[in-house]
Amino acid sequence: MNSIEMAQMLNRRHFLSRAGLGLGSMAFSSLLASERGPAIGETTIGSAGPKLSDSTSLSGLPHFPAKAKRVIYLFQSGAPSQLDLFDNKPTLHARHGIDLPDSVRMGQRITTMTSGQKSFPVAPSIFKFARHGQSAIELSDLLPHTAKIVDDICVIRSMQTEAINHDPAITFMQTGSQLAGRPSMGAWLAYGLGSMNQDLPAFVVLLSRGRTDQPLYDRLWGSGFLPTRYQGVKLRGGKEPVLFLANPAGCSKQTRREMLDEIDALNNLHHAETGDPETLTRVAQYELAYRMQMSVPELTDVSSEPKSVLDLYGPDVLKPGSYAANCLLARRLAERGTRFIQLYHMGWDQHGNLPEQIRMQCHDTDQASAALIIDLKQRGLLDDTLVIWGGEFGRTVYSQGQLSATNYGRDHHPRCFTIWMAGAGIRPGHTYGETDDFSYNITRDPVEVYDLNATILNQLGVDHTRLTYKFQGRNFRLTDVHGHVVKGILA
Repeated sequence: MNSIEMAQMLNRRHFLSRAGLGLGSMAFSSLLASERGPAIGETTIGSAGPKLSDSTSLSGLPHFPAKAKRVIYLFQSGAPSQLDLFDNKPTLHARHGIDLPDSVRMGQRITTMTSGQKSFPVAPSIFKFARHGQSAIELSDLLPHTAKIVDDICVIRSMQTEAINHDPAITFMQTGSQLAGRPSMGAWLAYGLGSMNQDLPAFVVLLSRGRTDQPLYDRLWGSGFLPTRYQGVKLRGGKEPVLFLANPAGCSKQTRREMLDEIDALNNLHHAETGDPETLTRVAQYELAYRMQMSVPELTDVSSEPKSVLDLYGPDVLKPGSYAANCLLARRLAERGTRFIQLYHMGWDQHGNLPEQIRMQCHDTDQASAALIIDLKQRGLLDDTLVIWGGEFGRTVYSQGQLSATNYGRDHHPRCFTIWMAGAGIRPGHTYGETDDFSYNITRDPVEVYDLNATILNQLGVDHTRLTYKFQGRNFRLTDVHGHVVKGILA
């Protein structure tokens, strides 16, 4: 579309916006809706920094000195089994195949995938556990590389959630609500704290697939009711990390700059006439995309990385879109000032054949997860980078389907699961919380999803009760009306 055509479009907008309460008014509303940019569930270029408006409460951010400047969230989609990785229960071997006692289950909700089973046979982990490091943290032999960094991480064994199925559980972890439509954590931080690098988005998303498929959806990194400029940018594996970022053939950098100047002028005129805030979002997106034409190719070109660093992340590090490649990109984004870096790795949903599948998942993720901590620490970035590793819930102690001496599956279990955190004022070499002998119920120091999110914000210098956005007459926040900072995991 050339400048004359765009001016004509602006004139049509002007006419329709002045058309009173008739057909023109309705058409104008429809036109604006179609031009507001991507809805939740689509990908958009995000965030230069917060703009104050009547809907915000951003004064004084950060609210207090921050330990963290940025967050890297290693989300293991599908729910890793805490019983086979972090929460050793050696007494279960004597109970192999025996039904889970009613006194442990206490009539708690289970999924429809196992509710029809006639029995709930206890399935002890077939993997060996050992203590590692000066902190003597106990880990499965599936995690030999994580074992090397145990003195740098805090293992939380007492996470619990309200959700029992993947969609609401992942949505809850990422947005603070089981219902779709709320802003993601990265969007909240882009809105509240802005970007530290005007040439890159404040919020970037990286996806990798495991050996089994696990669906994800773009609304997990959406902006919800926040302006769309704050939702995440998904970097793809391959030659074109961001679609349509490069200039088309025959379009020079100067031509692109002149075109953007004309578009910006028209959009600013449109905003002056209509007051539509999404118009300014489009201006910010165009400008960021222009700057990203230089910054993204440099970011994704890892040819300057020394061989020792590439070897640290493992053999898949040069495979675009792999978990190892994304962990390295996360470090490169962190050192360039990206505020929130969200990795999703799919494939942890192991209802059957768990021993074989979880071996493959750990083979793909263990080395790179540990390498990220080592790499950040060597560069002095771990001190102000908060790293989180974990999924949306845990797995059951009883077997889903047939149990044998060497094979079993595990269903969803929201009552307890394990995550770990590192860096930015988190207590290193520490375990927090306990579960019962069946890893079924929490016996000490439960941590709700709201508590985790409140603690993440706390490390960024944000009081979770004060970062709010007024929508439909109510002040919303990431933690809703809940959440307490988990002080026991802080250094």
